[in-house]
Amino acid sequence: MSFISRRLASTSTFTMKPTPSKAHHHTPLPSSSFPTGFVLGGIHAGVKKKAGVPDLAVILSTSEKPTSAAACFTRNAFKAAPVLVSNQIIAKNGGYARAVVVNSGCANAVTGKQGMDDAWAMVKATDALLPSKSKKFDNETLVMSTGVIGQNLPISKIITGIESQALEKKDTSVLGSDFKAWESAAKAFMTTDTFPKLRSRTFTIGDQEYRMAGMDKGAGMIHPDMGPASTSFSSAPKQLHATLLGCIMTDAAVSPRSLQSALTYAVDRSFNSISVDGDMSTNDSIYVLANGAASKDGLVIDEESNKDAYEVFKKELTDFAADLAKLVVRDGEGATKFVTVTVKNAPSYKDAHSIASRISTSALVKTALYGEDANWGRILAATGSVPLLPSAATGVAPVIDPAKVNVTFVPSDGTSPLPVLVHGEPEKVDEVRAKEILQLEDFEVLVDMGMEGEGEAQYWTCDFSYEYVSINGDYRS
Repeated sequence: MSFISRRLASTSTFTMKPTPSKAHHHTPLPSSSFPTGFVLGGIHAGVKKKAGVPDLAVILSTSEKPTSAAACFTRNAFKAAPVLVSNQIIAKNGGYARAVVVNSGCANAVTGKQGMDDAWAMVKATDALLPSKSKKFDNETLVMSTGVIGQNLPISKIITGIESQALEKKDTSVLGSDFKAWESAAKAFMTTDTFPKLRSRTFTIGDQEYRMAGMDKGAGMIHPDMGPASTSFSSAPKQLHATLLGCIMTDAAVSPRSLQSALTYAVDRSFNSISVDGDMSTNDSIYVLANGAASKDGLVIDEESNKDAYEVFKKELTDFAADLAKLVVRDGEGATKFVTVTVKNAPSYKDAHSIASRISTSALVKTALYGEDANWGRILAATGSVPLLPSAATGVAPVIDPAKVNVTFVPSDGTSPLPVLVHGEPEKVDEVRAKEILQLEDFEVLVDMGMEGEGEAQYWTCDFSYEYVSINGDYRS
C-alpha cells in the first residue's frame, strides 16, 4: 500500500476514484490523411530500461522542395540542450530544416557541455540520413529530448539507433509513411503518457487540398509558456520562451516567416493555454515542418503576398494545435476530469487569458474539481488575484467590479447550465445538480467578467488527484 493510501485509510473516509482509461483517445487513422513527402518511425534504442519500448523517433522530409521550419520554445531559464541547439539551427538557416530527432527517457537538461555535445551529435547523425543531393545547410535537423532532468544521455546507444534508420538499411530501418510508421514515432515521444497522441487532417486552400499531421507528448510538468525561435523575422522578443513536446508536419508550402507567425499565434491559443500542474518544463518545444510536397504551380503561402491563403492556413494550424494540446490535458497524470475554463467580457484577450490561467492552476480549484465540490468561491478568489493590464489609452489598469461577475458550470452533455453567481450575487445552488455536472468527465467553468471589452480566452485543465501525487512522489527513482 502506498503512503497516500495508508494515510487515507487512517485519517479519512474519502473515496479514491479510479483514474478512467484514456485509451479510447487513440484510434487508427487512414494513411491517406497524412502529409506526403515525409518518412518517420520510432524504435527502442536503449534510453528506457524496459526492452522494446520505443524511445527514439526520426522524422525526415523527403520533398525536393524547400522545407520551412518554425518553432516555439520554453521560456524557462534552464533551457535544455536540445532547445538551445534547435534554436541555433533555425536561426542560422533562416527558418529551414528537414528533419527532427526525438528521444524520450532522458531530458538532456541541466547537463552542461556534455549535454550540448550530445545534442549536436544527434543532429549530425540524423543529418546523415537526409539525401545529400538536396543539402543546403550545414545542419538541417532539429532535436528534442524528454524525461528525467539532470542526467546524461546514453549517447552511443542513441547514435547507433539513429544510424540504423538509414533508408538504404532495409533490415533495420522502420521509417515509413503509413499509419503504423506515424504511430510508432508518436509512441517514441511518450514518458508517463498513457496513450500516443497522434492526429491528422486534410484542408483546402482555394482548390488545392493539403494534409497536416502531428504528435505531441505530455502528462505532467505541464504549464507551457513558449515563444518563437530567434529568427530574424520574429516580431516577438528574441528571448526564448522536460515535458511538453510536439511536432506538426504539413505538405503545404509556407514561407518561413509566415510559418513562424502562424505557429506563434497558434501556440498562444493552444499549448500556451493548457495546464496540468502549473509547472513549466525546461524542454517545452513545438516544431512545424512545411515541405511543399502537395503545392502546385509554385504557390507559397505568405502573409504579405497571399494574405487570404495565410489566414486560412493560420486557422487550420491553430485548430489543429488546440486538438493536440487538449490530448495532453486529457492524459494529465492522475486526471479524472477535462475542464474548459472560459473567461469572457474581460478588457482584453491577455487579461482573459491570465485569469483563465490563474483559475486553471489553482490547487484549491483543482482539488475541488476532483472532489466534485462546486466550491465556486475558490474560482472567484483566483479570478480576483490577477492584476489587469493598464489601458493603452489611459495608462490606468481597469478594476474588476464584483457586482458584474457571473460564474456558471456548463455540462458537456447538452443539459442545462448551472449558474452559481449572477451579477455578484450568490445563487441558491442545487447541490444535487452541481454534483451531476461535476461527475461528468468533461465540463466547462464559465466566468463572465461583465467588463467593457471583448476579451475572451479559454484554458484547458484537469483536476488534482491522489494518483498525481503518487506518480510524482518517486518519478526520478
